[in-house]
Amino acid sequence: MFPRIFDRYIGRQVGSATLIGVALLSGVMVLGNVYKKLDELLGNTELPISVILEFVAMVIPFSLIFTIPWAFLTAILLVFGRLSADNELVSLRMTGMSMARICAPVFVLALLLSGICLWVNVSLAPAAKDRMKRLFYEVAVKQPETLFQEGQVLERVPGYRIYTGKRDEKTLGDLHIIKMDKNANAGSYIRAKNGQIQTVAGKLDFTMLLKDVSIEHLQATTGQPAVPKPLGLTEFPLEFPLSDMQKDAVRVNASMKTTDALAEEVRTWKDTFTGEELTDVTRSLSRTELNKRYSFSLACFTFALVGIPLGVTAQRRETSSGFALSLITATVYIVFIILADTLNDKPAAMPHLIMWLPNVIFLSIGGWLFYKLSRK
Repeated sequence: MFPRIFDRYIGRQVGSATLIGVALLSGVMVLGNVYKKLDELLGNTELPISVILEFVAMVIPFSLIFTIPWAFLTAILLVFGRLSADNELVSLRMTGMSMARICAPVFVLALLLSGICLWVNVSLAPAAKDRMKRLFYEVAVKQPETLFQEGQVLERVPGYRIYTGKRDEKTLGDLHIIKMDKNANAGSYIRAKNGQIQTVAGKLDFTMLLKDVSIEHLQATTGQPAVPKPLGLTEFPLEFPLSDMQKDAVRVNASMKTTDALAEEVRTWKDTFTGEELTDVTRSLSRTELNKRYSFSLACFTFALVGIPLGVTAQRRETSSGFALSLITATVYIVFIILADTLNDKPAAMPHLIMWLPNVIFLSIGGWLFYKLSRK
């Protein structure tokens, strides 16, 4: 069966609308997430433009997980709503072609986009999330001075809260440092006129040589306020444990693991990174994440089957109505995904099966609607 003129026409209409939708929706989601995730991971760190661009590139895969299906659904609703309103579908049906044959280019495009979504969900997004988490640690190791910003409190260094009044490259001024104890309470207060950051090649930790230092050990007793005991020093070296950051950077959760690793954990009941036995909860986390990646990859095909009957039935040209209908449909679909994610630590709720529920429901509804449409 060779593509006909109307195949190229419908495919081009839906494809171009999908590309525009992906570009617009991804732009909105990336801009909205970049600042949030930068603040979560890097705080007020001043970064080189190359690092910012890499971070943006890592955020894009997360947007594609949602924007490709949503844009595709919106495109189908708009295109088929217009075709129905202009009676172009009626003209095609009068030639003797079935609705399934008319929609064939859309289903081919749906399978192609589902394959792209599968690649994004299974390979690209987990690798990007893992890289994103390690990015802050790498910046801290290579350029620790970028962590300290004028007029800002740094909370990313484990065990410390650091206020920097001024900064000139690796020289810091007007430093106020609170060292936390094991219970995350203020253990001591350090004030220094200035400090010099010193690094040693091959060593993870870095040292700050403080000058004109005043140290107060905060010793709190039950029912009494802390009693400061000031100590003045000309110089005082303070070591910052970036090795503690490394422990957090290499720690991964289910969403950051490769799909092969998750499948191995579900099969063997052993953590692929630590080799430890999985509990019922941790195995449920891995199984739910694994099913989520494959289930969500079918969203484009599911939306195609649902979107075509809805678009034809709506029979409206307005972009706003098509976008609103797609938003409602996509929201209902994603609610099930969110529900399964919420229950992923409760094995009894079988969240890995809930991940497939939106596809089962929407494919059933879409199949019934498409059958009724074909019978008209």
